[in-house]
Amino acid sequence: MTEPLIELKSISKSFGSHKVLDNVDLTIYREEALGIIGPSGTGKSTILRVIAGLLAPDEGEIYIQGVRREGLIEDGRQSLGIGMVFQQAGLFDSLTVEENVGFLLYQNSKLPRSRIRDLVKEKLEMVGLPGIADLYPAELSGGMRKRVSFARAIMSNPDNPKEGAEVLLYDEPTAGLDPIASTVIEDLIRCLQTTHGVCSTYAVVTHQDSTIRRTTDKLIFLYEGKVQWQGTVDEIYSTENPLIKQFISGSVEGPIQVLG
Repeated sequence: MTEPLIELKSISKSFGSHKVLDNVDLTIYREEALGIIGPSGTGKSTILRVIAGLLAPDEGEIYIQGVRREGLIEDGRQSLGIGMVFQQAGLFDSLTVEENVGFLLYQNSKLPRSRIRDLVKEKLEMVGLPGIADLYPAELSGGMRKRVSFARAIMSNPDNPKEGAEVLLYDEPTAGLDPIASTVIEDLIRCLQTTHGVCSTYAVVTHQDSTIRRTTDKLIFLYEGKVQWQGTVDEIYSTENPLIKQFISGSVEGPIQVLG
């Protein structure tokens, strides 16, 4: 079998006395569209941050293209670029769209401003938002802000293409959006993978049925800090696993404890 791009082995993470991840194994292969699902508070966003190198596990090992990662992403270079799209877009309110999308290039490259503006324009057109570079985040709808965050995540320096993101991690990309705006985001995730050939490998955390169906191929189900089930999108709608059946149906009756 092809070597995984990213491999997590026996990852555990606690916050205080609460164990969020408990001996989790996970692999992501090239050109894979992985969905991470499960009830709220079961470690889905935490595992994305561990993969991205923004959060260190308490126990376990992380391998990037077969090489063990030591510490956080800021502690050293790795051979694989990993981009993160945060749930709330994470834009800087005081910066224009252009400054947000081109932020890393303005901070870390020697490219002239005119070249960065051209690259920003290219990425904004790629996510379906031409002509908004001079606007501020407050002037955009929720769906537009999400797409701007996508443009920022896929921005790379043409002088150092290896620094660009080869893997994208999406944290609840359709949270808080109406069904139409959600469809736009879901189509964009797939379009970046297939049509534009940008970040053909990704993992997405979601609760939303349409996002599961439209953006993922393989799924893992997290509950009580553990991977309780994994399979394909088709299998999730036919499995007899009681955890999955309750989650998909939204029933309050079943093995998943309902708070309150």
